[in-house]
Amino acid sequence: MKQSRRNHSSKFKSRVALEALRGEATLAELASRHGVHATQIAAWRKLLLEHAGEVFENGTPGLEDAERQIRDLRAKVGELTMERDFLSGALGQFRLASAKR
Repeated sequence: MKQSRRNHSSKFKSRVALEALRGEATLAELASRHGVHATQIAAWRKLLLEHAGEVFENGTPGLEDAERQIRDLRAKVGELTMERDFLSGALGQFRLASAKR
């Protein structure tokens, strides 16, 4: 029977990757302890090391992206609201004109 794929939280991944970086336990021990394959832990550790410098960059890139996305989405909501209101008004006028006939 095939086991379904699990999605681990970013907190779980970072915690396990940090444990692997500390070197207090082998990857096999960590894999057994956390129920994750050792290769996966090694990949998380590598990813953590590759992106560790981003933590200390100016600003918070993830936060800036999220704020930009929120601004874009708010603008889109405003645009869609205006379109809906316009079309609703046009539909109301069309119904009035149709009723008069």
